[in-house]
Amino acid sequence: MRKIILMMSVSLDGYFEGPNREIDWHLVDEELHTHFNQELREMGAFLSGRVTYELMADFWPTADRDPNSSGPMADFAGIWRNMPKIVFSRTLQHAQWHTTIVRDVVVEDIRALKAQEGGDLALGGADLSAEFMRHDLVDEYRIYVHPVILGRGRPLFPESDTRRALRLVENWRFSNGVVMLRYERSDSAEA
Repeated sequence: MRKIILMMSVSLDGYFEGPNREIDWHLVDEELHTHFNQELREMGAFLSGRVTYELMADFWPTADRDPNSSGPMADFAGIWRNMPKIVFSRTLQHAQWHTTIVRDVVVEDIRALKAQEGGDLALGGADLSAEFMRHDLVDEYRIYVHPVILGRGRPLFPESDTRRALRLVENWRFSNGVVMLRYERSDSAEA
């Protein structure tokens, strides 16, 4: 069965974006971007909300034609364009680049999607991730902790009354100081 993998960058104090939605503190250098490309190339689809999809669609379809794009950026442009995408949105009317629009997160539909053949499913976007977490649909967390304390912003993990036990299966330190923490669900998770 395919896994749903949440991949997100956060500050040391747990924010995925600053108070004005800024992400200029992300330290995505060539090494880290190459790592992202390797991980995402193996996925079966990208799952995102409308805001994330529109941000990606505004830049990535033609990024490989920009002479200022680095090699990893040009590589990711092709990965993004060719990867099947599922966008969860009640308002988005049209989408391109192998994109399917789904109106609501329906647990049974997500479980059926996981049962299909193919690579794992990369989950992105904080609001959609919160919805998937609320329904206990996330199988793995790949959290990229950047060496910065923002002090305030939007936290990746919303408040919840549910405790989930996780098992650390991998960690990696990049030369720029970013640390990747990879956790899987633990069978002993408590409600």
